[in-house]
Amino acid sequence: MLNFGQAIEAMKMGSKVARDGWNGKGMWIALQVPDQHSKMQQPYIYMCPVGGKLVPWLASQADMLANDWLICSVACKPG
Repeated sequence: MLNFGQAIEAMKMGSKVARDGWNGKGMWIALQVPDQHSKMQQPYIYMCPVGGKLVPWLASQADMLANDWLICSVACKPG
């Protein structure tokens, strides 16, 4: 299990991460780094929720203080 800082570092290396404590199966977050064709100009975190439609994501205090972060395996895919 990872803390939030370690989860961020994993995302910077290209991994998707999730919390063991999240109720939804298959949910994950990842870091998007914009390129020259992107409308966004700064990196941001996005989530794949239960429904599989990607959305922007902001961490709650509970997420930031949690120590139950995991690097996603093949099972963490959009629904």
